[in-house]
Amino acid sequence: MDNIKNLREEFENISQQNFNGNPAFGPDGQCVADEEVDLKDYPSYTEALYAKLIAPHVSGIYISRWDIKDIALAAGDSMAIHPRKRMFELLMKYATSKENMQSVLDALEEHMEDKIGIYNEFITNYPNSSEVFQPKIDKARKTMRLFPHIIEEYFE
Repeated sequence: MDNIKNLREEFENISQQNFNGNPAFGPDGQCVADEEVDLKDYPSYTEALYAKLIAPHVSGIYISRWDIKDIALAAGDSMAIHPRKRMFELLMKYATSKENMQSVLDALEEHMEDKIGIYNEFITNYPNSSEVFQPKIDKARKTMRLFPHIIEEYFE
């Protein structure tokens, strides 16, 4: 009975925070966390990068299968269309050298900048949309700041 009472109090606190202008969740519905997840927390670097780069709730950008194909082509690889995870795994097999990984990250950064440009255009044309798109832009910028760390972590 005490657990239910504690759960109810916790829910009421979250509700009060959300309605008093100090939301417990960000504008995109994700929990706002200060802690960074270390890339070493994942069993393989492919899984770590998949979680950091391809998950739109983390990176702020949805990367489709066609996007992965275009990123691979820009990086110097050619691939057929498969499920997203499989395509990313194939891209990571290509990016086993530092030079290839740098090419992949450069192509990914260019792709993300293109998406950010689209988001900024929405914000310019529809100012009320900034509360939707600005968090995505911030996440994308944060993800792109991770790119040099990826090279250091896995290739040096």
